[in-house]
Amino acid sequence: MSTVLWVIVPYLSLATFVIGHIWRYRYDKFGWTTRSSQLYESRLLRIGSPLFHFGILGVVIGHVIGLVIPKLWTDFLGISDEVYHVIALAGGIPAGIAALVGLAILIYRRRTNGPVFSVTTTNDKVMYVFLAAVIVFGMWNTVAGSLLEFGGHYNYREGVSPWWRGVFLLQPDAQLMAEAPLGFKLHALAAMILFAMWPFTRLVHVFSAPVGYLTRPYIVYRSRDDHRRGAGISGPQRGWDKPELKQRR
Repeated sequence: MSTVLWVIVPYLSLATFVIGHIWRYRYDKFGWTTRSSQLYESRLLRIGSPLFHFGILGVVIGHVIGLVIPKLWTDFLGISDEVYHVIALAGGIPAGIAALVGLAILIYRRRTNGPVFSVTTTNDKVMYVFLAAVIVFGMWNTVAGSLLEFGGHYNYREGVSPWWRGVFLLQPDAQLMAEAPLGFKLHALAAMILFAMWPFTRLVHVFSAPVGYLTRPYIVYRSRDDHRRGAGISGPQRGWDKPELKQRR
C-alpha cells in the first residue's frame, strides 16, 4: 500500500497534470479561463480575491523553501531547527489564514449569488473542497509540528521533503512517507488529487498570466467625433504610432 500511495499515485497525479493541460490547451483554448464573474458581483470579490491570491502566494513560497531547499543547506547557514520553525510559523500561518479566509469569502460569494453560482462547474465545486483541505491540513501540520508534541516534534524536512524531491529525481522512498504523521499524509494525498484535477478546473488560469501586457504596444482610442469630421482630418501624431499607420493618414 505504501508503494501505491507514495510511488504510483504521485506519478499518476503528475502525468494527469501535464497531459491534462496539453489536452485542455489543444481542444479547449476558449475555455482556458477563470470564467470571470466580476460583472455579477464585485464587492466581495474585491475583498476575497486579493486575500486568497496573496495568501496562496505566501503558501507557495513557503513550500518551495521547505520542500526544495535541503535541511543540510540551512544547517550550513547556521539556521537551527528552532529558528526555522519560528520563521515557518511567522510566515506560514498568516499566509494560510489569508488564503483560507479569502477562499471562504469567494466560496460564500459563489454560493449566495445566483448568476455567479450558475457559472460554477461541478469540477470547480469539487476543486474548492480539495483546495480548502490542502490549506487546512497544511496549517495544522505547521502548528502541530512546531507548537504541539505531535508525532514527537516530527521534522518534515527529514521525511516529507526528501520523499518529494525523490519523486522528481525518479527515486521516491515510500518508507519516508509511511513513517510520517497522519496529517502530513492527508496533506500530501489531498495535494496530489488537487493537482490531478487542476487541468479540468478554473485553476488553469495560473498559466495564463498576462505577461505580454508589459511589452505590447499602446492602444489608441479615438472618439466618434474624430470620425465625423472626416477621414482626412486627424489629430496630432502619436510617438507610438507605427510608420504604416502614419502613411495611411
